[in-house]
Amino acid sequence: MSRNAKINSLLLLLVAVLAVVPLVFGLGDHKEEPFAGADAEAEIAITEIDPDYEPWFSPLYEPPSGEIESALFALQAAIGAGVLAYYFGLRRGRRQGAERERGASTTAAGVDDAAPTGPGA
Repeated sequence: MSRNAKINSLLLLLVAVLAVVPLVFGLGDHKEEPFAGADAEAEIAITEIDPDYEPWFSPLYEPPSGEIESALFALQAAIGAGVLAYYFGLRRGRRQGAERERGASTTAAGVDDAAPTGPGA
């Protein structure tokens, strides 16, 4: 096993441990929903400070359940990751194309330079 493979395996194991340990040991704030999002935490904090608070506006679409909301959030993250992957892939492809073009022009110039010249050619 190469050094890079060992490092990658160790990092993957570390990520798995960081993801699983809080769930296994029930870590969190010991609330009803210990891993609630920042929006829910902010709403709780605001209503504790000012119970009569009225939001300035309401959402355009309110999903019927938390599962659908999570699915939409995951879809949004997947679309964002796809856009980033496309962008970086496009940049890499353009860079590789430019390198191939430079390599082809260098090879063509090298062939032309190596051709015999002069009166006997």
